[in-house]
Amino acid sequence: MAKKITRNTFLMENPPTIHSFAAIAGKKESEGPLAKFFDETCDDGYFGQKTWEQGESELMKRTVTLAISKAGLSNDDIDYMFAGDLLNQCITSTYGLRDLNIPLVGIYGACSTMSEGLALAALMTDSGIGGHVIATTSSHFCTAERQFRFPLSYGSVRTPTAQWTCTASGAAVLSPKSTAPFIRAVTIGKIVDLGVTDANNMGAAMAPAAAYVIKTFLQDTAMEPSDFDAIVTGDLGTVGSKLLIELLRGDGIDISKQHRDCGVMMFDIEGQDVHAGGSGCGCSASVLCGYFLPKLKTGELKNILFCATGALMSPTASQQGESIPSISHAVYISSESRIKDHS
Repeated sequence: MAKKITRNTFLMENPPTIHSFAAIAGKKESEGPLAKFFDETCDDGYFGQKTWEQGESELMKRTVTLAISKAGLSNDDIDYMFAGDLLNQCITSTYGLRDLNIPLVGIYGACSTMSEGLALAALMTDSGIGGHVIATTSSHFCTAERQFRFPLSYGSVRTPTAQWTCTASGAAVLSPKSTAPFIRAVTIGKIVDLGVTDANNMGAAMAPAAAYVIKTFLQDTAMEPSDFDAIVTGDLGTVGSKLLIELLRGDGIDISKQHRDCGVMMFDIEGQDVHAGGSGCGCSASVLCGYFLPKLKTGELKNILFCATGALMSPTASQQGESIPSISHAVYISSESRIKDHS
């Protein structure tokens, strides 16, 4: 069972393996610098369905099914799934996964959902309760714009700090099997709200939550940024990434050499006109499963700290002038089964 070293941080006694993983992305993502790393890309934003929402459900279903297949497993072999998305009542997950006949725990962490799901799946697998456990999430540009901003036909002008919600999904199957990559530790974040009210500047709203969880993880484990090949944030974009580095430097922590942001990596920022970069919970999930996990599996990367970030807002709260509370969770993923115990 995981060793609780603080109220935030758990070290895995029996580090779960990320047994298999899959990433599927949309058309705009297929035109970006990470295109070759995805298992599949699709030019049809509807994914063969009648509506964008149905299309996003199909996207998640395909990704989960592919991850199960790559593991050499069947649906009956999966004990539980942790799944969530950005839409009201998590309808992407519920409608997309309802036919798989797998016990489902629905979660919501906005764009932090993949790190939340991995953390919960790891704790369950390490405890022995779970055998094969899936963590998955997705996002879709058209469904997110319709829910959180304006219908696409409105033609609104996007501000320079705005980010482009990725049409993408990632899924990972955790198991007790002893092959790389392994989840070594997790830190559960807390809600951080510094009063940002601009829904078009989510990077600024989320950066403090990422700074908190990274600082907490490093303090709790007595590790240093140099212990990692990459400290990966979800989708702070160009604006939030700069703020994150500044905030941590104020606490005497320099992650500038290790920091990678999935929202910055996903697109050619200038060439694809995405303003401050990518966003959406499918952004970090697909970049993790498509780019980082294969490199950890082969040993090209040894250690990463994955910290997806979420803005816990709603259109109603924003319209009422509420600020944007944010959260991030940290997941320590390693290609090595036994490493130095920093506790």
